[in-house]
Amino acid sequence: MRNVFQPEDVSTDPLILAARVEDALPDGLARQKRMFGGITFLVKGNMLCCASRKGLMVRVGAEAEAKALESPHAAPCLGAGRRMAGFIMIEPEGLTRDAELKRWLSMARTYVETLPPKLKTLRGSAPKQRQPAKRRTTTKKGEP
Repeated sequence: MRNVFQPEDVSTDPLILAARVEDALPDGLARQKRMFGGITFLVKGNMLCCASRKGLMVRVGAEAEAKALESPHAAPCLGAGRRMAGFIMIEPEGLTRDAELKRWLSMARTYVETLPPKLKTLRGSAPKQRQPAKRRTTTKKGEP
């Protein structure tokens, strides 16, 4: 694998960036799922990052977000026009070297590995039990 990727390689095909992310992570650490218009990497059910045409969305946590945004090519992550706390977007130009990619993945792992695992939910599983409605007690006018 090459050590330096051209920015157009990363921006034109998220599969190239996803392959680089997969190569940079330890075997078996994350599973991949198509989400957010790209390929998302999940660790114990929690999002680590997402490779897309826009670059790499990285989950660094709210506490590390301000420091991460000081880096060149890092911007706040906007989902549906609103800022997503704890997530940042790294432009393709900030991911041309493997060392840069590994730094961002390390920052994301530092946060995500502190999160509790998410329980799997099965589609089509039984709906949650509804609690019975509380009955209102009303009194007639003049009764105590």
